Amino acid sequence: MITKENILASAKKTILEESETIAQLVNYLNEDFASAVGLIHNSKGRLIVTGIGKSAIIAQKMVATFNSTGTPSMFLHASEAIHGDLGMVQDGDVIICISKSGNSPEIKVLAPLLKRFGNTLIGMTANLTSFLAKESHLVLNAHAEKEACPNNLAPTNSTTAQLVLGDALAVCLMEMQNFKSEDFAKYHPGGALGKKLLLRVGDMLDRTHKPMVTPTTSIKDVIVEISEKRLGVTAVIDGNKLVGIITDGDIRRMLNKTETISGLVAKDIMTVNPKTIQLNSMVIDAFNIMEDFSITQMVVEENNKYAGIIHIHDILKEGII
Repeated sequence: MITKENILASAKKTILEESETIAQLVNYLNEDFASAVGLIHNSKGRLIVTGIGKSAIIAQKMVATFNSTGTPSMFLHASEAIHGDLGMVQDGDVIICISKSGNSPEIKVLAPLLKRFGNTLIGMTANLTSFLAKESHLVLNAHAEKEACPNNLAPTNSTTAQLVLGDALAVCLMEMQNFKSEDFAKYHPGGALGKKLLLRVGDMLDRTHKPMVTPTTSIKDVIVEISEKRLGVTAVIDGNKLVGIITDGDIRRMLNKTETISGLVAKDIMTVNPKTIQLNSMVIDAFNIMEDFSITQMVVEENNKYAGIIHIHDILKEGII
């Protein structure tokens, strides 16, 4: 009988076995790995990653990671390569060929052809005595003692090892290229990640709803301004200078303390020295400040002049968080 306990035990066993395989990889890193990183970094061409079966899927993920972290890469399916796709390989390209056994028929045909073009071949395999290992200029050891599969057949531990080695290559290359978050943003302009890295306060500021009053504006008119602009706040401006803000919370506290608003003006209840952010600042920075100080709006300035209000709800609508 299969129980929930059996299922959880099997899942935990799989995770632990794969984590042990990954942990062992550090023992297989050698000069070939370091040489491979240097070779790819100094290459004038692209990085071509090829494989067959499940290794081909890992190769595709590796290509995606390399491209997004500053190493131009292309995926070449091993079986398609020998039917015309070898034409994508150019002088100066470095090739990583992935195969657990290193002895699959497609790899045996492909490896010598790749070398014939004069390109450097880096083999990633779990079998250091395989055809691929012997044909490669450099070998990356993706050894897996066994698969997590109960029949020791389905690629599990072995493909995880390949994936982790690919990530290790990508990170090393990022460090050699001094790849920064702003570089990463160039390749990820879409979605929440792109917005977090690229979106600036000025990109989303609504200048048509720019609440402001003067220090001598009556409280009645302050309430009207806050209500009309629907941001729950208004800036208090003296000439061109920001001198304070009034929030709907300030209005509520004032009404709890006084019987009448007659004679009260903006400067009587405003908060001086409010938190501000510059127009060209990142939106994620504005959000972090609001979180740190438990506020929902911030005054935006441009060249020390009032530019508008940014609200935390607008940031959340953008899907940044």
